[in-house]
Amino acid sequence: MASYKIGMIGIGLMGHGIATNLLKHGHALSVLEHAGNQPLNDLLAGGAQTFKTPHELANQSEVIILCVTGTPQVEQVLLGEQGVLQGMKPGCIVIDCSTAVPTSTERVAQLVIEKGGAFMDAPMTRTPKEAAEGRLNLLVGADADLFEICKPILACFSENIVHAGPIGAGHRMKLLHNYVSLGSVTLIAEAAACAQSAGVDAQTFVDVLAMGGGWGAALERLKPFLASGDTSGLRFSLANSLKDLTYYNQMASDMQADRTVAGAVQRTLDQACKEGDPQALLPSIIPLIAKRQFIKT
Repeated sequence: MASYKIGMIGIGLMGHGIATNLLKHGHALSVLEHAGNQPLNDLLAGGAQTFKTPHELANQSEVIILCVTGTPQVEQVLLGEQGVLQGMKPGCIVIDCSTAVPTSTERVAQLVIEKGGAFMDAPMTRTPKEAAEGRLNLLVGADADLFEICKPILACFSENIVHAGPIGAGHRMKLLHNYVSLGSVTLIAEAAACAQSAGVDAQTFVDVLAMGGGWGAALERLKPFLASGDTSGLRFSLANSLKDLTYYNQMASDMQADRTVAGAVQRTLDQACKEGDPQALLPSIIPLIAKRQFIKT
């Protein structure tokens, strides 16, 4: 496999795993210095370099991978003062692994292309554990030729790679996935809070759902919390959940698609963020809803 000079922006829980696997596969790695990064010691020991601005990082990179929080951050690092577009060389490939609003994705992609670069959206599913193991799922929006060029790079940190369609299709599929995933968790959380108020034993609740139509990934991720208050089964914050549902509702609105249920999920998450710690992990929504029910009664 060819080795590339890869610049990464966003070394958080997911980005750190991606960066580690890129180094393992022999790529020359540069990362952007940022207060939100995970500790970089192991990456630096593996040969990674650091840069202070996206402009400087882009100037030294053949491929740039973004793994930031969402659309405002993507737009800032690409289009802002000292941004990627200010330092990007012709032929550079930008791969956006963030979760973003598709209409923004299409707009920034066009600006990258006008600067002589290429653009791909490749958002992820799964967790930091799979990121560290190089076993993410990627949902790719790109033209077919670019997809084939980038597959060996993407394979460094992913197990399943789905070509969803042209630019923007990856982010659309990610929002569809996260709506179903996070919406299912929120639905079960509300039912669990109701069960708690009704005096139903938590283990009985889980067992009955598991032997019937309630079984699935959402229940499995909530089981540790229902059993012992352990939130680690779903390492995704309330704030990020709200962000993704907000993006989904914006996408559905842009498409004039129905979003009755999605709107209710977004309102539930928004209220939880106001009532609790937005950075708390999503399973902690259960006691927040249960407390809300208690107050109402």
